[in-house]
Amino acid sequence: MPNFSERLKYLRIKKNLTQKQLAETFNITERGYQNYEIGKSTPNFHVLIALSDYFDVSLDYLVGRSDDPKRRWINAIRFCFS
Repeated sequence: MPNFSERLKYLRIKKNLTQKQLAETFNITERGYQNYEIGKSTPNFHVLIALSDYFDVSLDYLVGRSDDPKRRWINAIRFCFS
């Protein structure tokens, strides 16, 4: 299963975006974004959520814990209120 760095690069390429474009979108340096893709650093919680929202994938998919990119809003809501 791909890890976060591999998954992030895959999603970027799939959308035909450059590292520079995504860095500007998330208000980080291009080098900072490149470090995410090469596994030299990891984003904070807020950036992870923003990336997940941007690519419309679940956090589990983004970080490599699942191969299913779909978000599971209903299950999350049920868990919170059960």
